[in-house]
Amino acid sequence: MPAPIRLRELIRTIRTARTQAEEREMIQKECAAIRSSFREEDNTYRCRNVAKLLYMHMLGYPAHFGQLECLKLIASQKFTDKRIGYLGAMLLLDERQDVHLLMTNCIKNDLNHSTQYVQGLALCTLGCMGSSEMCRDLAGEVEKLLKTSNSYLRKKAALCAVHVIRKVPELMEMFLPATKNLLSEKNHGVLHTSVVLLTEMCERSPDMLAHFRKLVPQLVRILKNLIMSGYSPEHDVSGISDPFLQVRILRLLRILGKSDDDSSEAMNDILAQVATNTETSKNVGNAILYETVLTIMDIKSESGLRVLAINILGRFLLNNDKNIRYVALTSLLKTVQTDHNAVQRHRSTIVDCLKDLDVSIKRRAMELSFALVNGNNIRGMMKELLYFLDSCDPEFKADCASGVFLAAEKYAPSKRWHIDTIMRVLTTAGSYVRDDSVPNLIQLITNSVEMHAYTVQRLYKALLDDISQQPLVQVASWCIGEYGDLLVSGQCEEEEPIQVTEDEVLDVLEGLLVSNLSTPVTRGYSLTAIMKLSTRFSSVNRIKKVVSIYGSSIDVELQQRAVEYNALFKKYDHMRPALLERMPIMEKTSSNGPTEIVQTNGETEPSIVEPKHPPPVTQPANQANDLLDLLGGNDVVPVIQTTMPSKPASAGGELLDLLGDLSLSGGPPPAPAPSVPTSQPSFLLDGLSSQPLFNDIAAAAIPPMIAYNKNGLKIDFTFERANPNPNIAVITIHASNSTDADMTEFVFQAAVPKTFQLQLLSPSSNVVPALNQGTVTQVIRVLNPQKQQLRMRIKLTYTLKGSPVQDLSEVNNFPPQSWQ
Repeated sequence: MPAPIRLRELIRTIRTARTQAEEREMIQKECAAIRSSFREEDNTYRCRNVAKLLYMHMLGYPAHFGQLECLKLIASQKFTDKRIGYLGAMLLLDERQDVHLLMTNCIKNDLNHSTQYVQGLALCTLGCMGSSEMCRDLAGEVEKLLKTSNSYLRKKAALCAVHVIRKVPELMEMFLPATKNLLSEKNHGVLHTSVVLLTEMCERSPDMLAHFRKLVPQLVRILKNLIMSGYSPEHDVSGISDPFLQVRILRLLRILGKSDDDSSEAMNDILAQVATNTETSKNVGNAILYETVLTIMDIKSESGLRVLAINILGRFLLNNDKNIRYVALTSLLKTVQTDHNAVQRHRSTIVDCLKDLDVSIKRRAMELSFALVNGNNIRGMMKELLYFLDSCDPEFKADCASGVFLAAEKYAPSKRWHIDTIMRVLTTAGSYVRDDSVPNLIQLITNSVEMHAYTVQRLYKALLDDISQQPLVQVASWCIGEYGDLLVSGQCEEEEPIQVTEDEVLDVLEGLLVSNLSTPVTRGYSLTAIMKLSTRFSSVNRIKKVVSIYGSSIDVELQQRAVEYNALFKKYDHMRPALLERMPIMEKTSSNGPTEIVQTNGETEPSIVEPKHPPPVTQPANQANDLLDLLGGNDVVPVIQTTMPSKPASAGGELLDLLGDLSLSGGPPPAPAPSVPTSQPSFLLDGLSSQPLFNDIAAAAIPPMIAYNKNGLKIDFTFERANPNPNIAVITIHASNSTDADMTEFVFQAAVPKTFQLQLLSPSSNVVPALNQGTVTQVIRVLNPQKQQLRMRIKLTYTLKGSPVQDLSEVNNFPPQSWQ
């Protein structure tokens, strides 16, 4: 068989390929030749073939068939074969493939080899792809090499020890004696790898962290020698002695000094020296300074040192390199809460970064600018941020507008300033503001009684200039409807009043109704504003005509409003002035408190409500609404248990899939029953009142029954009848557990045919005790207006001995007294 081509020739041939298909053809041809050579056990050219295979692997082609050949090369006595074999093992093998375990013995032999370069290859391979089993088997050899006097092997052994600790953390203590002498080594490679090893051990074990804190003086001494040492061509990088080692030591000091006063005190002086003596003209120096700043901020450093660190970040902001400016802004953003005053000194530089062309720098500068806003600088900072809002890209407008709103609400010097600022945002970026900005501004205006005339005049002027910003138009419509009489009377004292007639105001509002720019919500605001003006203006006949026109609108919301307003004019005209009077002042008890949405004059307004005590039934109202929806379109009514936080409720659709085959036997499905007769209280929601739940329940002679008994879980049903409404059966479930382990995360779910209505109340617990030492109880209320035989599908979910269990069952043998 002719000798295979060399690697260099293969590379040259592949590079001549003009198309991807031509390259694939060359690779496939060469792979076929390599396979043939492997089958013939050609030892002469095995090394060359594996090298070519590795090159093809780097190009992205499959090379897994060369894995065993790598092992054969590793077992060879030639160094050149071992080198390619170990390289192939690192590239083609990983711990997910069992074949890598065959290497363990070869690596062990090579770790004890007489040649340091062979030992180095074995250490590199183990540190690169050694599995936890290999690390356990070979940790002793690594620890032995860590104690050798050969610095070439010690640095490789230290990095290999890092990999061993990551794979098998419990072997950490084995390397503890060897690490004590590593820091006294003069070789920078050994120092570097030993610091990496110490860092890994400290991050993984609090005990090691406490043990190595006594090494802080030694680390400080090493760092000081690096700073003070003269020029060393072996370690010099841009005039700085071994910056890589300096950065590693600073990171280790940061870990050792965190939350420890003594260690932090010992490193304060050296950190100050590094911060003041490091050259900043080159990127190398900036890297060391940045690491120094992070260390100062993380340890318990002196206040003067922290100010020095923030000043370094301030200098970074003036650097021409965008990466350095971004790093500085990100670091300042993390420290602004703890060192607010020191960061404030660089406010002007931070604001200048808002004008940067780089979008990531602009975003960080915007976030930091909002973090710097306080009561003293609110006017100046808002001026800059509003200018930024005017000119920034659309992607920034939403976040910037939200930030301005929050800052203005927190630090506004006056109500007029607050209103002017929010109106400026709505004028500039109204399309990008949050949904709650309109009700929030309306509430602010309502509560600023003395500003009503000024506000409505400003908003009216804004409407004349631009009606494209929908939130602004909605607020303006609302204000004109509320305070249109103040606008027409010209009572504004804050600025020169404008002369406006009633017809001009109505023309503007009617223009909003027909404008293509107006959304349906905006048209609703405008129509309601016109209706309100019927009690404030004398042009009632014109308003009646406008309202009657929209009684036939294709927009259902607008049509409904117009029809109701027409009815108000015709049937209830005597009530109209009282219904359309001005909104009262809205009391805001808490900026983050619960908000109740109420319907007022045909539009949705927010009002802040006092927190209420939770009712006995914790099923939320929206869950009940979901149930009402489910009652309308399916044969089954599932009720999902939502009261236990440890077990999230299943989606309604999932339950319908699981329980959907439940229907009444015989004949076609019955017609849907009305959800609740009008003469009865709302069944699903009557449990949400603050009244005691079972005041009206009288004991009835209904025999109990066993609904479920499987796998040690037993469910008993007991029955009671509600006195005011005999159609309601109250079922209490009693869940008991006869196994020797608790059933945790217990959830009981139920579904009934559509002719029934079912309400599932909260359980007494979500843990069913073992050995029948207690029960979990839960109440079900079933409304059966048609007195049909009761059937129920139940779903049980729980965890037993760490394994989740789920079961479905149908209950059909209810006693007749429970449903007749």
